[in-house]
Amino acid sequence: MLGKLAFRNMKRSARDYLVYILTMTVVTALMYAFNSLIFQNDVNQYFELEAIMEVMIGLATFFIVLIVAWLINYMVRFMLEKRSSEFGIYLLLGMKKRTVARLYMRENILLGGISFLMGLFLGVLLRQVLLAVMFSMVRMEYHLSISLNRWTILLTVLCYAGCYLLALFRCKWKFKKMNIHDLMDEKRKNEEIREKREGFKRLFLPFSILFILTFWKVFSMLTNAGEIALFLIGLVATIYLFYIGLSAWIICYVRKKGNRIYQGQNLFLLRQFASKVRTMQFTMGTLTALFTLALMGASIALMFSDYENTVLEEKFPFDIQINSVDPEDDFADEIGIIEEDTKIQKLYSYQIYTDNENQVNSWMLTHLRAWGTMYQKKDGSPDERKIEKMLEEEGVYCTYDTYMGVTAYNELRSMLGYGRVEINDGEYLVHIKPRLYEEVKEIGKALKIADASGEGRLSCVGVYGEPFSQDGHNGGDYVVVVPDQVLERMTPYYAELAADIEGEAPQGLNKKLDELTSKEKDYAGHVRPNLQGNSCCGSDNIITYAAVNMVRDNLIPEVKFMLASLIIPLFYIGLVFVCVAVTVLSVQQLSDSAKYKFRYDVLAKLGLQRAQIHQMIRKQLGAYYLCPAVLAIIISGKMILSMSKAFVIMTGVPVASASFFIKSIVLFFGIYAVYYVVTYIGFVRNVDEKEC
Repeated sequence: MLGKLAFRNMKRSARDYLVYILTMTVVTALMYAFNSLIFQNDVNQYFELEAIMEVMIGLATFFIVLIVAWLINYMVRFMLEKRSSEFGIYLLLGMKKRTVARLYMRENILLGGISFLMGLFLGVLLRQVLLAVMFSMVRMEYHLSISLNRWTILLTVLCYAGCYLLALFRCKWKFKKMNIHDLMDEKRKNEEIREKREGFKRLFLPFSILFILTFWKVFSMLTNAGEIALFLIGLVATIYLFYIGLSAWIICYVRKKGNRIYQGQNLFLLRQFASKVRTMQFTMGTLTALFTLALMGASIALMFSDYENTVLEEKFPFDIQINSVDPEDDFADEIGIIEEDTKIQKLYSYQIYTDNENQVNSWMLTHLRAWGTMYQKKDGSPDERKIEKMLEEEGVYCTYDTYMGVTAYNELRSMLGYGRVEINDGEYLVHIKPRLYEEVKEIGKALKIADASGEGRLSCVGVYGEPFSQDGHNGGDYVVVVPDQVLERMTPYYAELAADIEGEAPQGLNKKLDELTSKEKDYAGHVRPNLQGNSCCGSDNIITYAAVNMVRDNLIPEVKFMLASLIIPLFYIGLVFVCVAVTVLSVQQLSDSAKYKFRYDVLAKLGLQRAQIHQMIRKQLGAYYLCPAVLAIIISGKMILSMSKAFVIMTGVPVASASFFIKSIVLFFGIYAVYYVVTYIGFVRNVDEKEC
């Protein structure tokens, strides 16, 4: 008997809370698909990155479990409150409290079990999509392989069941403390609106707006971690105070009979909105925080995704490039390994030189946006002490400026398919990273480079900005190209080998070269020069990849996999956070449709047409949905725009910094719109059905 009753009640709950069931199904599917990357990641076998993907997915799962636990706890408690009168009647009819509690737990376990099974089936399919995307990102072919892994299923069950059982036992404990009177009164308590001290509470609204405006103004100026943490704590408090102040302000406006309350149905809508915000002010604050985190996560993921699609290919322009700190290295061993595994079309070894000065380094450190005024004195002149310390300790630039002969330069340009460049005896040019090209156009006016005799000066004939492997190989950020005879007065700094091969490099070639480098081989007959600081990585700050050996076809998939290990978990977190938050909004409105139906019935009797009532429902839902979303956009906007601006400067992604934020909002409102439409259809259906 109890089982039949639980099953009947479960079917009714499934109909009333369909949005919640669908969300839990999607969450289960996402959990299974992403958890499978920990135990069934077919891409991992090709990369030795110390389980970076597993660690990131594990961290993402931890945060998602917390949010899903909150959602389940919220929904179980919410459904208990909505059905409190029903449970009170069960007790009046003679059922024991323990029996009623067991009945409610059974219903929820059935509800959760159905969601889990549907989600598990969907998750198996979603895993195929996820792996196909990952294989595509790392330039590998994926073959469909549908399978169930017991460890993936076990982890998903533990996460899902743990959240559900914790919420149910907490609800059961609360239920045991309630008597018949409490149960019958629970629903009414939840609907009470206490309007006390509204005149004082409404001050929270302008205070919150003022704090958010201040945050927008000063956030980009904050450099101290303590100041940033303090502002973020204040921002969290402001989110919750905003809703207290908003509700109080609307109530006071209605009380004072503001000019606009009698226009159309404004009075009805304002009272509805104020009452809902008042009863859900803490929940609305939590949803705003979730939306904010989701927007930030999606924006950061889009930043790295754009870098992968637009800049990464430029970082490795040569098929193979090898660095040696020994400027006399002939690369015999490396060439032997390359010849074993590939068919070489062209090999070219050359040297990078230095004049034992750092005027170019100083100019870069004092003129690039990436450094700001870090290496300038108050009067704007270079701070030589800071520059010298930075060059010795940081490894961003070599200790001394880096030079290359024009013959070597043209050989490399030929390998890359660039046009030949001619410079006369008294001239030089600067080759710079593409992302820095616009910033260094005037560098020639400041440099004073001696000619071959050491007495005259070379003149700058241009700045070139094609991709040229300048993360420590052909200089860090830059290399100065001079006539070959000028190199006679300079010192060889380090050696480079560039190779052009036929077809793609085999997997593992980069690893073989790295193993050779790690042996610290002895260069017989060669004397290592007494030069320090002849290795660097360039000024790339957010994403930096500097390596002695670079095999393009090995490194690009590896870096893409590293980026995917960050991009995928961020999208995972953002998607779940948005779905959880919008589910709470939708369930709240759909569950209240009966109460709103009575009020809309009254309005219909006062002369409102069905079309007008439906328009009011759209406005009511629109205000309710947009409030936390708009506030989240405003709050996250400054942080995302500041981060994206820095990201564009540091990485050279060729897009407007605001584009990441705009794409996140579009993605966000795409999901939002789906839930809004489903909620609106369900709301109108419930109202119309009860009218018949």
